[in-house]
Amino acid sequence: MQPRNKPLQLNSMISPDSIDLVGVGLNATDTLIRLPEFPQRGSKLEYDTESLMPGGQVASTVVACQTWGLRTRYVGKLGDDDASRLHAREFDRTGVDARLINVADAPSPKSLIMVDQDGERTVLCRRDDRLILQPNELRREWITDARALHVDGHDTSAAIQAASWAREAGLAVIADLDEIYPGVDALIEKIDYLIVSRDFPARLTGEKNLVKALREIHSRYGCQLTAATLGQGGVLAWNGNVAHHTPAYRVPAVDTTGAGDIFHAGFIFALLQGWSLERQLDFACAAAAINCMAEGARGGITALESIFKFMQSTAHYDESLEQVLQTEMSY
Repeated sequence: MQPRNKPLQLNSMISPDSIDLVGVGLNATDTLIRLPEFPQRGSKLEYDTESLMPGGQVASTVVACQTWGLRTRYVGKLGDDDASRLHAREFDRTGVDARLINVADAPSPKSLIMVDQDGERTVLCRRDDRLILQPNELRREWITDARALHVDGHDTSAAIQAASWAREAGLAVIADLDEIYPGVDALIEKIDYLIVSRDFPARLTGEKNLVKALREIHSRYGCQLTAATLGQGGVLAWNGNVAHHTPAYRVPAVDTTGAGDIFHAGFIFALLQGWSLERQLDFACAAAAINCMAEGARGGITALESIFKFMQSTAHYDESLEQVLQTEMSY
């Protein structure tokens, strides 16, 4: 493990044609189904509409950052079908430099997303094993001509390869992890900014106290920042010295799909602006909250000016760090 005791210098010399952010990871087409209530086992429930939208963890993060003015690249694997062409059109429309690897006669990743009356989503995923991104399918130059790399860890070996090249080139490496994938320890050792789902720290460390778990991950793997997103609880982060809790914004949730993806986008955008950690986390919370007020993983990606106005005019939840920790201990 390479220690990272000093903050990364994010404003190092780069060429005018370089990329701000490259993302390596998941994409999917989402079929969104709104339900009046979540169905009980063995029941039948009618629904009125369904919507087909592009999504996926890293893909959505990259598109949001591109929308806010960063120069971005996406690297991922798709089938050779209508869904893959939908993704290609959307990357082209938004201006993302997409390096797509297509597999003949394979279906692109798909998610069925059920959204209940409170806006909470339940996701059913389907992904063909032929679409697992392999390290030898990556090109070093796709990764290193950038300021930051974002991975989700699903295709762990490829993510490790990309993160290794990124570390060698001095890029900031950010990860969005929600599963304990085989080999994830080797990946986390190469991550600078690890932002995970709420139950990931306890599953990784066995420590139920969230602050202690984040501190242990920080110490064990040498990350600069470890953090967990907590839905309405906001985000809790450990920077090596102190715990930072940023409350979520109080909004009427329409659909929580993609909230974590857009949170990561907000964090990455703010990180590359050189903002303080407090402002990074608050901007990320705002971007995620706005996305929850629209349908789909990318439905609430909006202009920077709208996010800044939202931050000035919208209240946060008022839970203290102690209240958040008590809530998390019950999970």
